[in-house]
Amino acid sequence: MSCMNFDITKKQEDFISKVDSVCKSLRSIEEECYIEDRLNEKLVPEFSKIGMLGCPISKKYGGLGFDILTYCKSLERIGEEGNSMRTFFSVHTSIGQMVLQGWADEDQKKRYLPETTTGKSIMAFALTEPEAGSDPSSMNSRYEDKGEYYSLTGKKHWIGNGTIADIVTTYAKDRITGKISAFIVDMNSSGIRKKEMKNKMGLLTIKNAEIYFEECCVPKQNLLGKLGQGLNIAYSALIDGRLSVAAGCIGVMNDCLNETLNHAKLRRQHGSLLAKKQLIQQHISRIIVGKESVKWLTYKAACARQKLHDYVEEFKLEQEDWQKKLDRNNTAYSKLRKEADRLTTIAKFHATNTAFDCANRSVQVFGSFGYQKTARVAKHFLDSRATMIYEGANEVLELKIASEVLGDAYKAY
Repeated sequence: MSCMNFDITKKQEDFISKVDSVCKSLRSIEEECYIEDRLNEKLVPEFSKIGMLGCPISKKYGGLGFDILTYCKSLERIGEEGNSMRTFFSVHTSIGQMVLQGWADEDQKKRYLPETTTGKSIMAFALTEPEAGSDPSSMNSRYEDKGEYYSLTGKKHWIGNGTIADIVTTYAKDRITGKISAFIVDMNSSGIRKKEMKNKMGLLTIKNAEIYFEECCVPKQNLLGKLGQGLNIAYSALIDGRLSVAAGCIGVMNDCLNETLNHAKLRRQHGSLLAKKQLIQQHISRIIVGKESVKWLTYKAACARQKLHDYVEEFKLEQEDWQKKLDRNNTAYSKLRKEADRLTTIAKFHATNTAFDCANRSVQVFGSFGYQKTARVAKHFLDSRATMIYEGANEVLELKIASEVLGDAYKAY
């Protein structure tokens, strides 16, 4: 229990302080871009200067090599600026770079990761389709072995960073066997077109795209992992994706609390400050309790994910053909992955529900002042709604949480 205080070192504190400085410098720009529904073009170059685009990536591939808890605390601070800004990192790093670091072969890592850590290449993750959201196994995208390359055809949508991505991890079914495989796709390849998805409720500075693959040629060396391993890779990516969402939600609640406190201490109604009114204090206390409960659950999930990471990296060093041997027959790996999956699922479910509730309470305290997109609490309200849908709809996650206890015989999906 002594290690459950989640203390961090001076080096980690210094890095998070750098993240804080960049966030402060970008605040006015981010708010302007949000109102104008446009990409914040300062985000990549400014965060690249401090190495945030490679925070948890090994130094061997150009990253900073920080642990997952440090990365989560960084996302927590970024989350204060909104889920739009944080979503960029979830896509680029959590379900982008970390997928390559975990599953790519050495040549692939050396070829792709260094440029992603500097911001020269931006990553995206293309799993979701119009008919395959919470059930990725029902995807319609297909690939065919053409001898020297794979031919990929299909449509992906709601792809974060999709309008600016240079590299996309993409998932498709074998036309013959139906087994799903994963591919590293260069977006400058022939047979690809993309279209920005507009008219979103929130997340206005992160750009989502529909991506169409029309007999896109993918070199054989760009197969990610082994043939038929696609769903396993995708599900492992979602562990990191859900954790990053939960971490960002802590930041959302931090900002909602600060904004609400400041407003309640200044706004007078019926002869007294809002902060002195009992029902306003109830809103504030609920935000505090929600934030604290999410924070420690998320940190615990981050530590479970770190244990899984450490085991896999050590296993790779000891085993030549580690991808074949690191499967469900490996009891230690299975146990660690199951625990990381379980805790990140609970953290994402609780964090997103709570963040939305806290943002809603903040808007209520602000009253009409909170019903404009120029209000930070309004931005959090709109953006937090999306987090309850992506990286696993919360209804599905709730069933997943229960089925872990009930067992497969009671699986509802």
